Amino acid sequence: MAELPIAPVKRILKNSGASRISDDAAIALAEVLEEFGEDLAVRATKLAKHAGRKTVKAEDVVLAAKE
Repeated sequence: MAELPIAPVKRILKNSGASRISDDAAIALAEVLEEFGEDLAVRATKLAKHAGRKTVKAEDVVLAAKE
């Protein structure tokens, strides 16, 4: 089960043009978003460590997203 709340995920789908969204679709998107987010967080953490920092900064996240 996804840790992200389903309501904001449904809002993302609605803002993308969906008129109706099943709960299963929202849960599936939440799971994919979490997987992507975890991968991105790992890459951002590695960049912060490489820079000699313990704190992950926004620039680390942006740079990790560009990879």
